[in-house]
Amino acid sequence: MIRLYFGLGPNPEKITLLLEELSLEYEIVPVDTYRGQQHEPAFLRLNPNAKVPALTDGDVSLFDSTAILLHLAEAHQRFLGAPGDRPELLSWLMFVATGVGPYTGQAVHFQRVAPEPKDYAVNRYRREVERHYRVLDGRLEGRAWIVGADYTIVDISAWAWINRAPFALGEGALEPFPNLRRWLAAIEARPALARAKLKNASVPLKREFDEETLRALFPQNFAR
Repeated sequence: MIRLYFGLGPNPEKITLLLEELSLEYEIVPVDTYRGQQHEPAFLRLNPNAKVPALTDGDVSLFDSTAILLHLAEAHQRFLGAPGDRPELLSWLMFVATGVGPYTGQAVHFQRVAPEPKDYAVNRYRREVERHYRVLDGRLEGRAWIVGADYTIVDISAWAWINRAPFALGEGALEPFPNLRRWLAAIEARPALARAKLKNASVPLKREFDEETLRALFPQNFAR
């Protein structure tokens, strides 16, 4: 049985989407990051980095959403593109993992969580997110999907972050990027995404962002 250790955020959601696309049976194990469950010894044995998601698939245990996407896609030989697409698939997958994701996360953090003064950091991360959007919009000119001719795990990985553009940069954030908007609409129309969203919404997790949440997500800010 596949077990997905799930908490709130883009990275766990991309795994739910892939599992639904693959029509696999799986169990969602809630990890309430807003209450600090990612720091408990049982979860740290799965992911010493104290982040969601993690996944067990029989005897295999993985953490990091990119590693999990690759494992599941390779195990079932789906959503990997054609064999000749492999170099581009890895390149764009890492572009999302090391660029789009982290910079979007930092843009949200400095706009919504960090104390003043923060103007420099907000500008830095917002501009980088916008630059990543331009790169992807350019890549999608004349193309349906980011890599090759078909929908792949690169699209799944990028979707989880681009889907949050209004939260990261404000309403209308994607207006300058018509190719990204077209691409996002195509993913949002997929039946697997509707199923994944229902699964995600049903997981019993704390969703209030209060001081307990801040202490759970950013314990280093409260260390003495």
